[in-house]
Amino acid sequence: MKLSILDLAPVDPDVSYAEAFADSVTLAQQAELHPFERIWYAEHHNMRSIASSATSVLIAHIAANTKRIRLGAGGVMLPNHAPIVIAEQFGTLASIHPDRIDLGLGRAPGTDQRTLLALRRDASSSERFPSDVVELRRLLAGEQPMMGVEAVPHAPTPPPLYILGSSLFGASLAAQLGLPYAFASHFAPDAMQQALAAYRSQFEPSDALQEPYAIVGSNVVAAESNDVAGEMQRSVMRGRVKSFLLRGQPIQSSITEDELDALVDSPQGRGITNMMRVSAVGDGDAVRSSLERLQAETDADEIMLAFHGRNAAERLAGMQLTAGAMFS
Repeated sequence: MKLSILDLAPVDPDVSYAEAFADSVTLAQQAELHPFERIWYAEHHNMRSIASSATSVLIAHIAANTKRIRLGAGGVMLPNHAPIVIAEQFGTLASIHPDRIDLGLGRAPGTDQRTLLALRRDASSSERFPSDVVELRRLLAGEQPMMGVEAVPHAPTPPPLYILGSSLFGASLAAQLGLPYAFASHFAPDAMQQALAAYRSQFEPSDALQEPYAIVGSNVVAAESNDVAGEMQRSVMRGRVKSFLLRGQPIQSSITEDELDALVDSPQGRGITNMMRVSAVGDGDAVRSSLERLQAETDADEIMLAFHGRNAAERLAGMQLTAGAMFS
């Protein structure tokens, strides 16, 4: 079973952004001591608790402080950018760090509608996603989709492209283009089986890929005992519900634990926690069993793990424990 990591670059309460970035470096340095395939960072905007908005800059920082492990975007939200800008950024990364850079592409904006306007994009940008992917692919290969315009620099070995998605749209596009497909089951699992089936049944071989290659996501909350992991999971769910339901409200900082529990148990809270139902929670044996079951259910070629905890130390310990359970 191939395993990788999705680092959401979380910013814990009372932790500076500089400290959060240092935590991401430490996680990557420790991860590459184990046979993880890659670490990806996702583009999110206007979220104080996630520090990966400037995704290519963060990848560059992590790459400069690691040696072996592949790094990439999981993903760049392409509707937010002109393809040539992303081709320039990732051509630069792949030139500096050859054969270590991936480029996952998503169609969602990775933010709310107001921030979408601040990004100078419009809602129709996502409709151009398929043609933008094709244009980006050509630019990374050193071609000129517009006469006289090329992306500089472009690496001798361009970063491989991955299509990210949580619906049949991304699955069909990845299949049509002959690209690997990563399903976001760690936060939107509803269409997982249908999307994977569509991807595999519609797949057309390409120069990039001869057979389908499917990645699925899973949350992981790992600790030395199932009881401790359960406590951590409850705290993680509280934080997720708090950030979703109380975003931008002054009350967010003063809400009590009992009030948070009531929110988690409300219909809205259960809807949010249900988004994270693809999760491996417990000690090493429990996590291994959950991941083996997910792999059997999906026949995934790779599982991307998003580690959660109440702080960076717990996330790092969870990664180490999972590595010990899965790779020993």
